[in-house]
Amino acid sequence: MRHPYNYPFSDNIPAPVAGLVGRMTSDAAWYLAPLLGTAQYDAAALGLVTTASADLWGPSKNTLLYLKPSTLRVHADGYAVLTSRDRVQRVVSEFAAFYRERLTAYAARGSFPVNGSVEIRVTGLDDPADAGVAGARPPLLSALRPRADHPEWDTAVWLDVLTLPGTPDAEAFLREIERFLLRTFDGGFALTRVEWSKGWAYTDDGVWSDEEVLRTVVPAAVGTAEWAEADAALDRLDPHRVYGNAFLDKLFGPVLRD
Repeated sequence: MRHPYNYPFSDNIPAPVAGLVGRMTSDAAWYLAPLLGTAQYDAAALGLVTTASADLWGPSKNTLLYLKPSTLRVHADGYAVLTSRDRVQRVVSEFAAFYRERLTAYAARGSFPVNGSVEIRVTGLDDPADAGVAGARPPLLSALRPRADHPEWDTAVWLDVLTLPGTPDAEAFLREIERFLLRTFDGGFALTRVEWSKGWAYTDDGVWSDEEVLRTVVPAAVGTAEWAEADAALDRLDPHRVYGNAFLDKLFGPVLRD
């Protein structure tokens, strides 16, 4: 496909999938999650073929613009794991093994915190040369900003877990996923950064709430100098906090240190 809004199989939910979602959200039949997962997979696999949407081409808008009013509403956590290209398989394998183990453990006690898909994407990092402008720099707060202290990191593995709003135990489960990513990809052979537009900084009861992640982990992953430069730029460009809010005040407050 060579145009935006190119995921017709996810924008037009088949009746069996819609029926299962309705039962889960209206009747609290969350135990149907494995059945819904299979139905969604079958619909996506068939849809990729029948709608010729498996092979996408063209400018970035063709993949950036994809949500429609008919798209199923889900909550998603999101992280970008920076690493070298030859370590991509290790990152994916270790994440998948932990994810499956935790799903099995939750299911054994009758809990099904995830009922959507897991999205794994692999991309390159920001390269200012691609802008075609002399003196261009990578965005200070981009999840894809290269780390000067790790020039071998040339790749990002994006990891997203999707689940329906209101799913019991979702926040606790996603907190476990987040903690695994932070301790496993901690800056050795890979580094976890948050995906700004998704959920992160989980507590057992909510999202964007964990003080340590907000005020220590996130700034450190961006880079101490880069974070300070971005903070100063925001102060300079918006001194009266016209575009500010309580969340940004917390995020850019004093960095917590051990």
